[in-house]
Amino acid sequence: MDPSGAPLGTPLGGFGSGEGLDVHAAPTASGVGVVDKASMILDALEAGPASLAQLVGATGLARPTVHRLAVALAHHRFVGRDIQGRFVLGSRLVELASAAGEDRLIAAAGPVLVQLRDATGESAQIFRRQGEWRVCVASAERPIGLRDTIPVGTQLSMKAGSAAQVLVAWEDHDRLLEGLRHARFSATVLAGVRRRGWAQSLGEREPGIASVSAPVRGPSGRVIAAVSISGPIERLTRQPGRLHAEVVVQAARQLTEAVRAAAQ
Repeated sequence: MDPSGAPLGTPLGGFGSGEGLDVHAAPTASGVGVVDKASMILDALEAGPASLAQLVGATGLARPTVHRLAVALAHHRFVGRDIQGRFVLGSRLVELASAAGEDRLIAAAGPVLVQLRDATGESAQIFRRQGEWRVCVASAERPIGLRDTIPVGTQLSMKAGSAAQVLVAWEDHDRLLEGLRHARFSATVLAGVRRRGWAQSLGEREPGIASVSAPVRGPSGRVIAAVSISGPIERLTRQPGRLHAEVVVQAARQLTEAVRAAAQ
């Protein structure tokens, strides 16, 4: 009998889908035992958060083995913990998925950013998270006049700016708390970002600069990037979202659709 109360070798409830999980649905063995077992744990977590007892029942592996591998995977951020202490898929998988989708994102970025720049009159960018930084991976600069210039490859802080808000807002619990540490935005601000589906900032990253950002999502629905416009507060006003949120969100949707279509 598993500690959860379910017999070993039977499907378990309590996962995110609300359905039982096939214990022996693991892929064909590769011949490298530790990798195969780690893969079984990740496959089980694809269905949703799971306690240690549920992972034991879902994989059929010994409890000490599951615990050892889950802790090791958590060390490398392939596995995380939710607010209830259950195991969940970790943020490192999101980063790797984002990297895998970068070419598709950049391929679709050019026309969308030009359209966004022309519609708003402001410089437009796409940012992806890389570790503790957000990196500009594509941009379309305002051709003349006062502008916020952010060349491709520029690394900016994850602690300030509307793009940072977007990239942190939908993180798992632990990464969300880490993202808020020493940040210039608050948990209340991020709750508003999630509710509205877009973020704005006024002088957070740099005095006199305002920005509006929205999330780009990958095939799984996870946030893989932020699309932004930025420029002087004098032109964007102190409520830049009121002026430009709709068109920025539309650009983010176009990019999301393009990435998903390319993945099919």
